[in-house]
Amino acid sequence: MTRPDPLSSDSDPQKPDWALPSDQTGELTPPAEQPVAEAAIPEPPTPPAPPPPPPEPVVVPISWLVDNGSPPIVYRTLVDLARVSPVPDKLASLIYGYSPAIMLAVSQRPEGTWNNAMLAVPAARSADFEGVGTIVAYRRLLEYGWDRDAPPLFHARRILFRLLAADNDPNLLFELAEKGRTDEETVRRSRVLLREAAAAALAQAGYEGDPRLRGAALRLLHRVTSFVRSPLAADAWVGAPGKRTLAPGAAPPSYFFLLMLAYMPLFRLEHASEMNDLLKYLTNPASEASQGNHGGAQRYVVTGDPLSSDGLVQGDIAFAISWLELTARLGFLKRNGSWSAIFSSLLEQCDELAVWRAQRGQTLSRPGHAFVWPSFPLAANVSADEQERELTFRLAMIGRFSGRPVEFV
Repeated sequence: MTRPDPLSSDSDPQKPDWALPSDQTGELTPPAEQPVAEAAIPEPPTPPAPPPPPPEPVVVPISWLVDNGSPPIVYRTLVDLARVSPVPDKLASLIYGYSPAIMLAVSQRPEGTWNNAMLAVPAARSADFEGVGTIVAYRRLLEYGWDRDAPPLFHARRILFRLLAADNDPNLLFELAEKGRTDEETVRRSRVLLREAAAAALAQAGYEGDPRLRGAALRLLHRVTSFVRSPLAADAWVGAPGKRTLAPGAAPPSYFFLLMLAYMPLFRLEHASEMNDLLKYLTNPASEASQGNHGGAQRYVVTGDPLSSDGLVQGDIAFAISWLELTARLGFLKRNGSWSAIFSSLLEQCDELAVWRAQRGQTLSRPGHAFVWPSFPLAANVSADEQERELTFRLAMIGRFSGRPVEFV
């Protein structure tokens, strides 16, 4: 095939060689325009739910408490509720000159213990502190408002720190040494309980930063957390009805373990995940087996919600108040609807002066539980009027630690 000569007269210099032939002079058809889809208008975001209304303030009749309360109630109302600082010497003399506190302090033995016991509680009709245990007496003096460096408390801390040791020495069981029962499991449980109770007393005294207490608290927390995260936590009791006992390997928290955590706020922040698991465990209904009369160390363990029944609140108001204060200090009260409702119902029993008044059927007797006795009642007598003053003060303390605003009248 002969290529055309670009210099030939037959070639059009104005027509490029890539042009269409003369018989294909049709114009190119541009591509059809595609319809443009309209942009979807996004739906407006759902507005956030309005914040819950702020909780109602807890009304505290501070003038009435100061005028009518016992010396420890007057002192703690001004120091713990009104937060008077610095504490005047005249105010401090109320508690260090309080005759029941002096009587308890001078009954301490030379080696720093009370009655060579730890968790023993005086008889309900006892007029003094006969037979009281060391940890119970130590916490009682703290509840009176005594400083941890006061001579009796300073003298007792040596044995308390000794009890923190992670050993199973049967010589450190004190009154928990059961006659004829020296098996390893019984000794171990009793030593763990006393370790928890000593840790609670030291934490309440303000020793949270002490490495000995923090080390013991970490070991105890690991032990309890491993239990509450295990299948055994669903039912920790074995044996025939009426003779139920904790299963081998069960490690439920005790009241003293919870009390230790309540007075260690920084430690709780460091272990927030474990605190969530613990709260979940404590809100489970308590089993029937856990509500029996257990002896030894088992009577102090917590296997579920101890206030799951309204009858427990009405029948033992001192225990109910102590439990609510414990959960408030732990930060658990405001996270549990049932306990918050119980607290609100107790506040509704206050009269127009914001003073709590007992209702028919509510028992206000001396507690026989080592968890409750150190804090209730602090007055020398157990009259109805005196105990109502104590309940009014305790409700104010619960309100303060639960994060609710406090209104003084």
